[in-house]
Amino acid sequence: MTMPTAEVQASESLLRSLRKHMQPLTGSSRQYDGLMTLIGPARFALLGEASHGTQEFYRERAEITKRLITEKNFSAIAVEADWPDAWRVNRYVRGLSDEVAAVSLSGFERFPAWMWRNTVVRDFVEWLRIHNANLSPERQVGFYGLDLYSLFSSMQAVLAYLDKVDPEAARRARSRYACFDHAAEDSQAYGYAASFGLKGSCEDEVVQVLREMRRRDAEAPLPPGLEADEAFYAQQNARLVRNAEEYYRTMFQGRVSSWNLRDTHMVETLFALDRHLATAGSAPNVVVWAHNSHLGDASATEMGDRGEFNVGQLVRERYGNDAVLVGFSTHHGWVTAASNWDEPPERKRVRVGLAGSWEDVFHNTGTPRFLLPLRGQAGLRPLVAGPRLQRAIGVIYRPDTERQSHYFNTHLDQQFDAVVHIDETSALEPLDVDQSWHSREAPETFPSSV
Repeated sequence: MTMPTAEVQASESLLRSLRKHMQPLTGSSRQYDGLMTLIGPARFALLGEASHGTQEFYRERAEITKRLITEKNFSAIAVEADWPDAWRVNRYVRGLSDEVAAVSLSGFERFPAWMWRNTVVRDFVEWLRIHNANLSPERQVGFYGLDLYSLFSSMQAVLAYLDKVDPEAARRARSRYACFDHAAEDSQAYGYAASFGLKGSCEDEVVQVLREMRRRDAEAPLPPGLEADEAFYAQQNARLVRNAEEYYRTMFQGRVSSWNLRDTHMVETLFALDRHLATAGSAPNVVVWAHNSHLGDASATEMGDRGEFNVGQLVRERYGNDAVLVGFSTHHGWVTAASNWDEPPERKRVRVGLAGSWEDVFHNTGTPRFLLPLRGQAGLRPLVAGPRLQRAIGVIYRPDTERQSHYFNTHLDQQFDAVVHIDETSALEPLDVDQSWHSREAPETFPSSV
C-alpha cells in the first residue's frame, strides 16, 4: 500500500528538518560538545535509556557523565538502584573501602542484577574512584541510589546505625520492624497479605521509627567518630522503609498508584540528596541515570493521560531550565533482558522499529549515530510535536507482543530536551555471564523462522 501524497510530503519534510538539526556522533572526544552547550549551567542532567540492557546506552551515558564531572563540576550520580546497594559503591568510589570495583557492585543481588553488575558500570566506577583519589572529601563525586525495593536490607541498615548511636532506640525499632516477620523477608508477600487483609499493615510501625529517628537526629549531636553522611544514610533508609511499605501494599491495587509512589520516592530521595550535599557549601550538580520512562516528562506521553507522573516531570516542574532531560533511542540490535520476571538474562535480538515510530523515523534519516537537540529549536519543534510511537524495553523483552508490551505514544518536543539515537546497538554484558546469556540467542530469522 502506497502512502498518501500528503503523508509522504510531511514525512520528507520531517526527515529534512531532522537532518538539518541533528549532530552526528563520530566517536571523537568532542562529539558531545553540543550537549555540553545545551546543558550549560543546569544543575540536573537526567540521562535516560530506552532499555535496561543496551551496551551503548550505558557506555555513552558514562562518557557524557565523565565530561559533566570534569568540565562542569557535577558532584553526584543518582541512579535507578536501591539506596543501600549504591551506598556501598559510594564508599568504594570515595576510597572508604578496600574492595575492588566488581566486588563493590556485589550488593546488587536482586533481579535484575545486570542493570548495575555489568562491565560498563564496573569500568565507570573504577574511573570514578581514580578521579576522586586526589580530591578532598567535600569535592569528591558520590554515587547514590534512588529506588525503594530494598525494604528488608534498609531495615537492617537502620538497626545497625541505631545499635551504634542509641541502643535503646535500636531496641524499639527492632520491636516495631518485627511486624514484618511473618513475610520472611519477602516484600511482595508482605504487600499481598497486607493489601488483602490476610495480615495487618505495618504502616504505623515504620512511621514511628522514621519519626523517632528524625527527632533524635535533630535534637542530639552526632556521637564522636560518626560522620554526617552516616546519619543521612541511615535516615534515608528509614524513609525508604516507610515508602516501600506503602509501595508494596499498593502494588496489588493498580499500576498507576504504585508507579506514582515509586517515582515520588525517587524524587524525594533526589531532593533530599540535593539538600544534604548543599550543606557542604554551594548547591551541587547531579547526574541522574534511569530509564526513559522515568526521566522523559510523563505529561508529554500517554503515561500522563492515564494519571502517571515521573521523575523527569517532577524535576522539570520544580527546577525548570535548571534540569535537562536526555532520552536515548535505537532502531535494532541486541539487548540483555529476561523473558519473565526473576528469570535469567538472555541476549535477545531487538526487532527493527515499528513503521512510523520514532525509531523508524530516526533510522530513515540515514545517520547511524546522532544527537538531536530539541530545546530551543523553534523550526524543528512543530514537526516533532505530534503524537508518535516510541519503544521502551525494561528488564523484560517480549518481541512477540512488542506493539502492546513496548510501545507508547509520546510528544517528543515536550518529553525530552535532547535525544541520542544509535541505530544499531548491542547487548549489555553482565559481570555474571553464564551459558544461558550466550546460548539463548534468537536465530537470524526470528521471529518468522523463515
